[in-house]
Amino acid sequence: MPELPMPDADALAHSERLRALIREEIVDAGGAVPFWRFMELALYAPGLGYYSAGSTKFGRAGDFVTAPELGSLFAQCVAEAVAPVLRQLGSEAQFVEIGGGSGAFAEALLARLQALDALPARYAILEPSADLRERQRERLERATSPSVFARVRWLDRPQEEAWNGVLFANEVIDALPTPRFLIRDGEVFEEGVALDAQDRLVPAWFPADALLAGGVRHAERYLETTFAEGYRAELLPHLPYWIQAVMGGLREGAMLFFDYGHPRREYYLPERGNGTVRAFYRQQVHNDVYRWPGLQDITASVDFTALAEAGTQAGFDLAGYCTQSGFLLGNGLQQRLEEAEAQAPDEQARLRLRNEARQLTLPDAMGERFQAMGFSRGVDFDAAFAFNDLGWRL
Repeated sequence: MPELPMPDADALAHSERLRALIREEIVDAGGAVPFWRFMELALYAPGLGYYSAGSTKFGRAGDFVTAPELGSLFAQCVAEAVAPVLRQLGSEAQFVEIGGGSGAFAEALLARLQALDALPARYAILEPSADLRERQRERLERATSPSVFARVRWLDRPQEEAWNGVLFANEVIDALPTPRFLIRDGEVFEEGVALDAQDRLVPAWFPADALLAGGVRHAERYLETTFAEGYRAELLPHLPYWIQAVMGGLREGAMLFFDYGHPRREYYLPERGNGTVRAFYRQQVHNDVYRWPGLQDITASVDFTALAEAGTQAGFDLAGYCTQSGFLLGNGLQQRLEEAEAQAPDEQARLRLRNEARQLTLPDAMGERFQAMGFSRGVDFDAAFAFNDLGWRL
């Protein structure tokens, strides 16, 4: 495991407050809580969880760098892909972003959509963190014109009323609290979190409920095999319910998701028998997810076959699936880069742009580790995936 920099005293005290809350819930539950509940508390406990507290998370000063934090090229390409959808839907079309991060994506996307004469009637951000919401508000008010900023809204919950437009999420599904399973004596067990004799957080196991066990057996039928004894991994049986919840009243339009992960046949390879859950802290990845709750991100890779199933179960057509590199190159990355280089003030700025494009597209960076999946209903969105559609891998 990598050597991690020690948090300061205030950060450690914050983490200990969250750890105490987790311990209390474990005791109240009779000795263990499901892993997904530990992950939910570690990430989202009000005022204490990683995404609920006020520390810097995104960018080079935080714990990880997302595609929008590298620069504006990612959002510009997404704008090129969704602008035709917004035009098809007309003047009342909306764009809803789940989890707005620092606001960098919204800033760049709105600027490009304005240049394309395809601004949505409303740009809504579904953001559970009050701290991030305020940062987004300050950034967008500063960076956009009053007429554009007037279109931006923040949502406390998904829009239940009918709406048409685009639903977008970048690196959101990987942070959904996920159940973990273990195969023991041919049966499905669920991983929990308990306390050892020294009051430390440790794994525990108990028989899986019908939803998780059914999801595991569904995956086995799809793979036409059975998981080996001791196989341990993640599975999101509630993903279809989450999709239907966040889309709310979306009637016509598109959904677009970016995340790191694999199609099911690669996700559950025998050599990946200990799952994909890991933690991010100060730009380093490690496996000790119980260390410093509230100070580190906890994620799991996405089963893109499960996402395809969830989107189509919600009544949408699968528009396409490809690597992030394929999506960006198919939606104008080379042109956007050339335009940006032509406007750059000096060679150093041009070098930063080229490095941004390389980071977004190189296989050993974000290009293939991250993937894109789109869905559509009542609109044509397939063209956004025409460059390198990998739906056959699902």
